[in-house]
Amino acid sequence: MTTAAEARVATSRLQVGDDIEVSVVMPCLNERATVGTCVKKAVDAMERHGIRGEVIVADNGSTDGSQQIATEHGARVVPIETRGYGSALRGGIAAARGRFVLMGDADDSYDFTQVHIFVSKLREGYDLVMGNRFQGGILPGAMPALHQYLGNPVLTAVARLFFKAPIGDICCGLRAFRREVIEQLGLRTQGMEYANEMVVKATTFGLRITEIPTTLSPDGRGRPPHLRTWRDGWRTLRFLLLYSPRWLFLYPGIALLALGIAVGALLLPGPIMVGNVGFDVDTLLFAAMAVLIGFQSIVFAGFTKLFGISEGLLPEDPRLTWLFRYVTLEVGLAVGVLLILAGTGAWGLGLAYWRSHHYGPLDPEKTLRIVIPGFVCFTLGFQTILSSFFLSVLGMSRR
Repeated sequence: MTTAAEARVATSRLQVGDDIEVSVVMPCLNERATVGTCVKKAVDAMERHGIRGEVIVADNGSTDGSQQIATEHGARVVPIETRGYGSALRGGIAAARGRFVLMGDADDSYDFTQVHIFVSKLREGYDLVMGNRFQGGILPGAMPALHQYLGNPVLTAVARLFFKAPIGDICCGLRAFRREVIEQLGLRTQGMEYANEMVVKATTFGLRITEIPTTLSPDGRGRPPHLRTWRDGWRTLRFLLLYSPRWLFLYPGIALLALGIAVGALLLPGPIMVGNVGFDVDTLLFAAMAVLIGFQSIVFAGFTKLFGISEGLLPEDPRLTWLFRYVTLEVGLAVGVLLILAGTGAWGLGLAYWRSHHYGPLDPEKTLRIVIPGFVCFTLGFQTILSSFFLSVLGMSRR
């Protein structure tokens, strides 16, 4: 059996020379029962396969002596003051000296003896190598059934749908990557979303991604995990939605706008019957609401996309660049003015209709078919003008 002293000697041998190939980074918060085992597995695996590397334990404020145990087994402990899974990983990665980084939890649930497989994929030219627990195997008791059959598959499916992510396990914490390439992505989240942000931005910025099967074992800490099922699941889903303006704003907006226009066009001439159900001006009012909400949602997609590009959160989109060659501030102002004039004209027709009835009582079924379209056009006109100015402000930094 390898002693702690022998592990430190092995680590020092791994670090001989200036070119450390891989840094194994483990976030740690009170992992006394398992951190030593994880460090030893990583050290032994690198020595066995002739990989020059180091083990970094990014300690997030442990109070159980995890730091001393990690040091005794050959790790370099880096204290991270800012709490959070993402903060610990970011601090550990910043302290890494290797060209490659392999990250994984220090709870002995991940197999650090696979370090050579991850490194071989990075040597082939991949930028991010993900572990896939569903391909490698999930041992009994290693993952709650809710996570295994609902949470992880759903979140992975969302990531594949929203971002075309070429992976089958977005939540796997065992992964390796080229340090400089990932640092250039400017990852910002501090909590559990950090791992998902890495996958999303790596996909959207066109990095080369692959995955390998990995085994998930029950953690050996003997205490409840830091993960909170519903809280962290919602945070992950929220992050995926916020990072995809198309699915959060654009597609729902287009659907609402199209539905509102279609229903409005059917009801403007008069009421319609579908079986024994009649649709009249009350439904026309809801159609108008759908048009306004849909338009605003589409505009918000543009706001979010431009902001994301300006802040480096999203890559440049050639389609957006092409669009802004033709959809300028002046075009938006012209369209807005035309819509306002159309709305004013519709209200003028309504006023003329009222005058023809000597300003007396009117049939709401007829007048609302004039007033509602006018209201929609007038509102859309002002929304277009205001949105055009705001989009122009957002686009100034890009120009």
